[in-house]
Amino acid sequence: MYQNKITLMPQDILEKEFKIDTRGYRLKEVDQFLDIIIGDYEQFLNIINDLEKEKADLLGEIMSLKQELRNSKLSVEVARSNAEASSEVTNVDIMRRLSQLEKLVYSTIKNMKDDD
Repeated sequence: MYQNKITLMPQDILEKEFKIDTRGYRLKEVDQFLDIIIGDYEQFLNIINDLEKEKADLLGEIMSLKQELRNSKLSVEVARSNAEASSEVTNVDIMRRLSQLEKLVYSTIKNMKDDD
């Protein structure tokens, strides 16, 4: 990603040759300075590569966690719908029991009246 924006690579710096004028720089100083620059560039490239790998790993983890979240939400929805369905069954059962109790109570009251 960042490597497209970097103009010079360490090898480019190493192979760079300067023209020498009569009043030019000292070659030894230029070479020492370029060696330092090359080392920095190599460090930058290593850091960039490490960060790119870390980014890829984190994106993979994010995708995995998103999928896990979707699955969890789906499981919660299924559990809620099952709970609602079972509570409806429970309500129906309660209504049946009440109906049976009413029949028993009314039949008992009717039998008591008939016995009088």
